[in-house]
Amino acid sequence: MSLRIAIDASRTTRAQRTGTENYALKLIDALLMLGDNSCFTLYFRDVPSWITPRDRVTVRVIPLARLWTHLRLAAALYHDRPNVTFVPAHTLPILFPGRAVVTVHDLGYVHFPQAHPWLQRLYLEFSTRYSVRRAACVLADSEATKRDLSTYYQVSPAKIRVVYPGVEGIARADDAAIAAVRAKYKLPERYLLFVGTLQPRKNITRLIDAYQQFRRIHSGDEVALVLVGRMGWLTADTQLNAPGVIVTGYAADQDVAALYSGALMLVFPSLYEGFGFPVIEAMRCGTPVLCSNTSSLPELAGDAALQVDPLSVDAIAQGIDRLLSDAPLRADLIARGYVQSQKFTWRAAAEQTLDALSSC
Repeated sequence: MSLRIAIDASRTTRAQRTGTENYALKLIDALLMLGDNSCFTLYFRDVPSWITPRDRVTVRVIPLARLWTHLRLAAALYHDRPNVTFVPAHTLPILFPGRAVVTVHDLGYVHFPQAHPWLQRLYLEFSTRYSVRRAACVLADSEATKRDLSTYYQVSPAKIRVVYPGVEGIARADDAAIAAVRAKYKLPERYLLFVGTLQPRKNITRLIDAYQQFRRIHSGDEVALVLVGRMGWLTADTQLNAPGVIVTGYAADQDVAALYSGALMLVFPSLYEGFGFPVIEAMRCGTPVLCSNTSSLPELAGDAALQVDPLSVDAIAQGIDRLLSDAPLRADLIARGYVQSQKFTWRAAAEQTLDALSSC
């Protein structure tokens, strides 16, 4: 008898996907490609454009503007009665039948509550605490998130499986593509790159301060700081208008590889990450990485990135200086990065997820 799996696929249809939305899209697509005998029902808020008709896959579109998870999805699960429900982002419905598996990406709101709007923080606290208790199994993006779940919500380690997301479909761009993207976004030849939503948790203020410190020391070196990502909350326009800082806004998927490939380095001193996709994406593009020495980033980067204290402006500035001036270090990190980045595949993530859905 095949397993009947219900999946919340609502995040996969967002026009401007960030890490969580990409995770849902890529993991669900990889699950459907495994060739297993399981039958999948995917639930969407609106019509998906990315999925093609497949055997053993049912698509259900159940629109609702608000409370979709707790009303429409919950009602559909009561009607369909799957063997197991998978939600790839924190929030299970309040009431629904049967077993469930949920992915928790991070507990950044616990470590840095001031970096989240209070209403969002309260919702994350409630929904995550409820979901990890209701679920039969919890998937964590990293060992760091697993430790946090055990520490803050007393989830048994035996109930948590670390399943690293995949990072594929991106590789170093050629010179023509790099030049085209530089022209499109009006970028100089030499630039540092940050990729992510511009919000307090990403440590944008300290990054800009560190970059300004670097500029003062190297006044003759025309290196820009390019911030790629949609505007989050509590990020002041006056701060982003600092000398040498270029804000591109959200970048199209087809441009991201060239943006990485043309950069002198990725600067990613985030305060907290459950995984940190840009670190591995940059490595796949042959771009050296400077990242934080906290949360999941040391675990993901290994010895393939220069790690700094994200709370120290001086440490970030000195790291930028070192990675720009030390050619042997740059070459070593690029080589190590290529090796490190190959460890994260969506097929492996899908196989481990399916095992959890089948056995939890």
